[in-house]
Amino acid sequence: MGHHSEPRKNERLVVTIDGRDKSGHPFKQDAVASRLSDSGALLSGITRQLRAGDLIWVEYGRKKSRFKVVWIRDSGSHDLIQAAIHRVQREACPWATL
Repeated sequence: MGHHSEPRKNERLVVTIDGRDKSGHPFKQDAVASRLSDSGALLSGITRQLRAGDLIWVEYGRKKSRFKVVWIRDSGSHDLIQAAIHRVQREACPWATL
């Protein structure tokens, strides 16, 4: 994400993510997106292992866009795995109208 001067929204949204996990298996699940900006977000509640650099789809409402995983961490709490994501430039931001 790295654009700390970019305005962030304090909202928490339930989004659907899908892609391939660290082992290459396809998955689809709900996650919570927070620290929202036009270019990225922090995802929490992920149950599958991801890798930095992976591309995933993030869907909110009826909008679906590709994001790159910047970093991941196992929170060791109810947040499960967390991942910072950055929107692929050509894609529209799914939560831009908030």
